[in-house]
Amino acid sequence: MNILRASVMGANDGILSVAGIVIGVAGANSSSFAVLISGLAGALAGTISMAMGEYVSVNTQKDSQKMAIIEQKERLAENYDLEFDFVKQKFIQQGINADLSQQATQELMGDDALLATVRERYGFNMHELTSPYAAAVASMISFPTGSILPLLSITFFPTNIRVTATVIAVVIALGITGYIAAVLGESDREHSVFRNIVAGILTMIVTYFIGHLFA
Repeated sequence: MNILRASVMGANDGILSVAGIVIGVAGANSSSFAVLISGLAGALAGTISMAMGEYVSVNTQKDSQKMAIIEQKERLAENYDLEFDFVKQKFIQQGINADLSQQATQELMGDDALLATVRERYGFNMHELTSPYAAAVASMISFPTGSILPLLSITFFPTNIRVTATVIAVVIALGITGYIAAVLGESDREHSVFRNIVAGILTMIVTYFIGHLFA
């Protein structure tokens, strides 16, 4: 799920970043070739940057999770009862009565005490750590995939409507990626779509007028 969500957001970044570049260049230069080359350069740079960024970020997160697992092993070895009570209290705080909390904790700790306590203390499943390589590859694929839309729009539409057509295409695409990201992240869908579209529109407005200013 983490990789899927990263892929959606990578595509979203590809759409938004390259749209900003090509619309900015289009505002400064009427040459379709110049716009295309700028967009391709932005897509290539963004792909490398996103892939390396994801790799470093996930590696850092994974290292932190490994340290948390080591620390939790030490806690269990030093004071198992304290960790048992910690898990039990977490269930009680969720509204489960003391007897059921006791029973649930016994079952979980009996099956895998380390798994149960890591999940309750740190909020992740130690058997489902995200691979930094998978995250990097996902970004390497998704970012250029997303960048294709603004590149095609700005290149192949007639010069007099290419900016408008690109803005419309990008807004639709950002609405879709915002919705999918919200579904995967179990967040408010309308807010996610609105926020994504507004961010995209503002980006394109700013880059267009900066390009137009220096035309």
